[in-house]
Amino acid sequence: MSSRARLALCAWAATLMASCALLPLVDPATWILQAAFLLGIQTGVGVATRRVPLARPVTVAAQTLVTLVLLTLLFARQQALGGLLPGPQAFQHFADLFQQGSDDIARYAIPAPLESDGIRLMLVGGVLLIGLLVDTLAVTFRSAAPAGLPLLALYSVAAGLSDGAGDWVWFLLAAAGYLMLLLAEGRERLSQWGRVFGGAPRMPGAAPGPLAPVRTGRRIGAVALGIALVVPLLPLPAIQGGLLDSARTGVGAGTGSGGTISAVNPLVSLRDSLNVDQDQTVLTLRTTSPTLTDMYLRIVSLDDFDGTTWKPAKRRITSVPDALPTPPGLSADILRSEVRTRLTAADGYRQEWLPMPYPPSAVQVGGDWRYEPVGMTLVGDHRQTTSGLTYEVTSLDVQPTADQLAAAPKPPAALADYTRVPGSLPPVVARTAREVTAGAATDYARAVKLQDYFSLNGGFQYDTEVDVGSDSGAIARFLRDKQGFCIHFSFAMAAMARTLGIPARVAVGFAPGSPQADGSVAVGLKDAHAWPELYFEGVGWTRFEPTPSRGTTPSYTVPDTPGNSVPDVPRPTQSAGVGPSASASNSAGCDALDKRLDACAGALPPVPGDQGGSGTPWWGVLGWSLLGLGLAAVPLAPMLWRMRRRTVRLASAQHGPDTSGAAGPARGRGGAAGGQASADGLAMTAGPGDEASAQAARVAAGHVLAVWREVTDTAWDYGIPPDEALTPRKAAARIVRLGELDEQASASVHRVAGAVEQVLFAPRPQAQAGLAEDARRLRAALRERVGWRTRLRAVVAPRSAIRAVWDLTDRWTAVRARWTARWTALLRRPSSQQSG
Repeated sequence: MSSRARLALCAWAATLMASCALLPLVDPATWILQAAFLLGIQTGVGVATRRVPLARPVTVAAQTLVTLVLLTLLFARQQALGGLLPGPQAFQHFADLFQQGSDDIARYAIPAPLESDGIRLMLVGGVLLIGLLVDTLAVTFRSAAPAGLPLLALYSVAAGLSDGAGDWVWFLLAAAGYLMLLLAEGRERLSQWGRVFGGAPRMPGAAPGPLAPVRTGRRIGAVALGIALVVPLLPLPAIQGGLLDSARTGVGAGTGSGGTISAVNPLVSLRDSLNVDQDQTVLTLRTTSPTLTDMYLRIVSLDDFDGTTWKPAKRRITSVPDALPTPPGLSADILRSEVRTRLTAADGYRQEWLPMPYPPSAVQVGGDWRYEPVGMTLVGDHRQTTSGLTYEVTSLDVQPTADQLAAAPKPPAALADYTRVPGSLPPVVARTAREVTAGAATDYARAVKLQDYFSLNGGFQYDTEVDVGSDSGAIARFLRDKQGFCIHFSFAMAAMARTLGIPARVAVGFAPGSPQADGSVAVGLKDAHAWPELYFEGVGWTRFEPTPSRGTTPSYTVPDTPGNSVPDVPRPTQSAGVGPSASASNSAGCDALDKRLDACAGALPPVPGDQGGSGTPWWGVLGWSLLGLGLAAVPLAPMLWRMRRRTVRLASAQHGPDTSGAAGPARGRGGAAGGQASADGLAMTAGPGDEASAQAARVAAGHVLAVWREVTDTAWDYGIPPDEALTPRKAAARIVRLGELDEQASASVHRVAGAVEQVLFAPRPQAQAGLAEDARRLRAALRERVGWRTRLRAVVAPRSAIRAVWDLTDRWTAVRARWTARWTALLRRPSSQQSG
């Protein structure tokens, strides 16, 4: 392996070692195998093009083209031209995926799911981009020190996004890769000198000091390590959010669009929705529920409280299961019934969280949606929203009694996070909670007293013009001023419940909408709402309504609610009509009473499921990549072969004769035999025993014949086909005449032709310098006189590339003749005279 190839291998390894810092960000980490494979192909293309050799910009362009083809095969094959080459649609798809990846980064907790194509493209594409920069700087331009900058950028991004766990491991790994690259580049440079010189001893009798390049490498490495240690300490942007980072801003920041409840900032936008001048219908639903008073549509739950904001905690999300699990904490002793609701979102309602009755047990929805198990919510993936969406939700109408809630045991220790309050919470909040609930013997009784304090006897007024508040004193001011809207009431009650040891969180969504004449229910912007949910063991998360004049007070919070503590129907109802019907909806033939009795369940049409297919497995890209590289190499093969042949011929003065195509002018198709035979014949005239002179003659003859073949092939590429019947002098005159060459270029062609005649006919030919430059001068002159089409064809599809086919034919003929001779010798029987 050459030193340049070893350097390229070190660049590949250094990029992968730095990329390992991204491993904690995504689960599973199998993407690194894809990146390693594609990066290996990118590196291999660079090694091959540098070996041709090609110009540095051409090498970078070839690597870039192959990288785009690989990414197209992996992520945009359906949008590519012929399923291979990236076109406008493929680039648009890449832009969409990058946008999706940006949205997913803000939405998902660490580690994010790998099934997000946007995140996977950002990871794999980012590693390939860094790898291309490192390979270009360190290998193509032989400057490994600046290659540490893209490696540092890669590590810094990973360190800024991670939670800080194990950062030192990834730092050491990235630093080791960079130092390895510096060492390899230093060795590659020193190898060009032929030997390594040591520095002079610092003191008499001391050992030689370290090499200057080694000392320089050490200094560079020390500076790079220092920068890498400092950069992670800077205030870089980090993924701090849960499923949706901007939703975590809660009441702390954000502007809200004012048109819909946006999951980007549900609380501030909720206030804006309540204050719109004209209400707008965002959802229309039909339900089998016997009553609409409890038909709350939950969007998202906020369970992380830091004293100033309520926001979703970091949660893992999964694919939507066919049947959702039983809600946490709900026992079989609690009466419940099954309710089916079909919802249709308005086209202008673009919500990334799916509004659903709580608790859902099954969801039929089309598009890209993911399930968050703790909050039992669905969040859109790949920029999926509710705009114009129709979906069906099967939910449970849980009907606990006051006695059951009062008898609930202490919550399990696993819910301790839901009772935690920050130290910044003003003491007045906990003190007020204790004063309001004084005398209550159970958590249920304390929860009811808190609800009544806000909604009935605390003197609070509902006002949507009050600011939400963005500091730790917002709840204290609300308790003092006693004015606010649902956000204030739900936040205050949830915080006060936590100070009493009751697990609490806040839900954001819609209160029950308005019944319509056709039996449907319209949910508008002004129905936007927030309410607290408190946890009771055996019942689970239970809704309370502290906001006066909003929503409905739950029946189980009224002490005299009729019913038995242990109901007779502990299981969900089963109905033959619950299954979806294939017929279209016919609301006109089904009145509201029939809907409450579940007599029209079959009239609800089914919702199309998610029809999205899975992507190509990462290991499956191997075959497509090889096929793509092969197809891409076919049109480039003549150009690459011609560049390689030109380089070898013009460099033959330093590396010996061109034994692969430097044929004499008398050979019709230009193989290797003619040139080598001429060189050998000339070497015989040097005299017996004079081996040095013979070797010099062979070198001179091979060089001259190689340059002459390059001259004739260059003229052929630019439209002057060779005439093998002419002598070198007449062939040169023909090239000058047809090419309309100037005096300088004409002299160059005749000088090469004269050297050929001397090689062929002089008893002792002498080597002539500058023939390679004469061939280059001819090529430049021919380029200047032709149009751009001829110039392009001479580079991309040179006519003289047909010699590659001739060479293969000659070699195949020689191989076949050799094997035929061998088999003939083996099968030939000895004569009787020889046997006797």
